[in-house]
Amino acid sequence: MKTVYKKSVINEGQRLAPWREKLNEVIFGSETVAGRNFDLLLIVFIILSTLVVIIDSVERVHAQHAELLGILEWVFTLLFSLEYFLRLLCVRHPWLYMRSFYGIVDLLSILPSYISLFLPGVRYTTVVRILRLLRIFRILKLSVYLNEANMLKTALYNSRWKIMVFLYTVLTLVVICGALMYVIEGKEAGFTSIPISMYWAIVTLTTVGYGDIAPITTAGQIAASMIMIMGYGIIAVPTGIYGAELIKTVNQANLSNDACPDCGAIGHDIDASYCKYCGHNLNDMPSHH
Repeated sequence: MKTVYKKSVINEGQRLAPWREKLNEVIFGSETVAGRNFDLLLIVFIILSTLVVIIDSVERVHAQHAELLGILEWVFTLLFSLEYFLRLLCVRHPWLYMRSFYGIVDLLSILPSYISLFLPGVRYTTVVRILRLLRIFRILKLSVYLNEANMLKTALYNSRWKIMVFLYTVLTLVVICGALMYVIEGKEAGFTSIPISMYWAIVTLTTVGYGDIAPITTAGQIAASMIMIMGYGIIAVPTGIYGAELIKTVNQANLSNDACPDCGAIGHDIDASYCKYCGHNLNDMPSHH
């Protein structure tokens, strides 16, 4: 992240004040000892603050240590607020940082504490701070693995319309199955309305089976059995759609951009020896990768 902000400053021919550049190097960078120590300390604070929120939700602990946990939560909130202010202070374009993924997460990690002054229950949503631990990829030099994450994201994005069609089909089945069970079972079995019956259909199709509502008639049990069997097939469909798109994405990432000198085709596998379109020996190419 440091590279992005510094590059924007250099491109404009303007530089930050020396102390702001030094601060930028510490807060956004992890190459220096100070920057790495800052990030590691930040991770410790994030973990501790998240644990405080989680422990505070335990009724017995809250009853005994509510004041101490409240003080700790506000200490962490003020520290994170100061850090957020410093991040805005040491970048050339604060608005770009505020709109970035980490900028939004950093802001969301402190807002609930202030909102809780008016809506007390909101403070438990500060567990969103756990998302800030994603910085560990940069700190531990694991950013190379983000390429794999990008492949997963790309595959999900490319398969979005197929999944949308699938979800529409499932929603249609839920409405039909819910209405059918409402007619077959009726209020005596707990199917008091079509929305309640649709809820039962969703629970059954997803094979969750809470058991709070169950058919009691023979016809209803037969219909429920068919819906259960259908549910197993439904679960496999989105996995197949996403899996096929993921394989396609991975294959495209492993394709060479070198054109075949014989037919001009591109998109060969990295380790291919012959063109899959015309059969030309690709090893004759001057720069085959």
